[in-house]
Amino acid sequence: MTDTAPLIDPFARAITYLRVSVTDRCDFRCVYCMSENMNFLPKAELLSLEELDRLSSRFIAMGVKKLRITGGEPLVRKGIMTYFEAMGRHLASGALSELTLTTNGSQLRRFAKPLADCGVKRVNVSLDTLNEQKFKDITRWGRFAQVMDGIDAAQEAGLKIKINAVALKGTNDDEALSMIDWCHARGFDITFIEVMPMGEDMGEGLRLDQFWSLKDVQSHIASKYTLIDLPDNTGGPARYVRAEETGGRIGFITPLSHNFCESCNRVRVTCTGQLFMCLGQEDEADLRSVLRRAEDNTALDAAIRKAIERKPKGHDFDYSRQRVAGEMTRHMSHTGG
Repeated sequence: MTDTAPLIDPFARAITYLRVSVTDRCDFRCVYCMSENMNFLPKAELLSLEELDRLSSRFIAMGVKKLRITGGEPLVRKGIMTYFEAMGRHLASGALSELTLTTNGSQLRRFAKPLADCGVKRVNVSLDTLNEQKFKDITRWGRFAQVMDGIDAAQEAGLKIKINAVALKGTNDDEALSMIDWCHARGFDITFIEVMPMGEDMGEGLRLDQFWSLKDVQSHIASKYTLIDLPDNTGGPARYVRAEETGGRIGFITPLSHNFCESCNRVRVTCTGQLFMCLGQEDEADLRSVLRRAEDNTALDAAIRKAIERKPKGHDFDYSRQRVAGEMTRHMSHTGG
């Protein structure tokens, strides 16, 4: 017997958006996401591609309409197209409205067309700078030209592209306007994201030094562009404006300076099968053990519903009073960006 009633949390929010991390591995080592010398998880701890399919399909059966694949870098996972192809069947049936991914762009030359063939319509590319040296400093490993070529490949495959840029004071705060110009000239949306306190080696000093409030970012952008508020809702946390001069959209994801929890419709599954009901809380539910205990989905459905009953009203990220409150010890590469 399977349970297909909608997932509703204790605050009457329907859970319709699932983010699934398929690997903790990445071919970069971005300073705000990973430590330079990462200890990656043993293969046995990761959900297999078949387990990812089964788990994702249960969420879709219970009303998830948008599925975003994350990592680490999802496209470095061996055999990952098998999973995308499996999820494509839910697009074909109409059960799933959107299948998308967040990527660093390094593997898009290889995978852009196969992704489009699976029904992926758009991708988010994480790109914090257009300066090759800064790119190397932020990612530690470089390969800027490879990412630019990947973005070209995605465009050639007909994928809609949104650039995600983490706002880093002292690093890319002099590029916000030029990045908007570049993105809008190519028909890309751009979203700026506040740096988040994730990772045990990310000390308070580093985070506070890096933190550039998007309120200040928006004021900076408004010095050049006429910004028009938009009611657009893409199922995620971004607030959008349109630059009148370019016609392009600019998004702001502000977990710290502006709490967006009241409309949260999403949960995250890590590559190890842990369900996080909130990115900014440590509470998690172990779905991997339930998955591996029985082939029948009855216990799995019950475990998912029990976890959703614990979804909190909001998170605790806060940089007030020059301290990091609500800091998470896990890396973003494990939870999924």
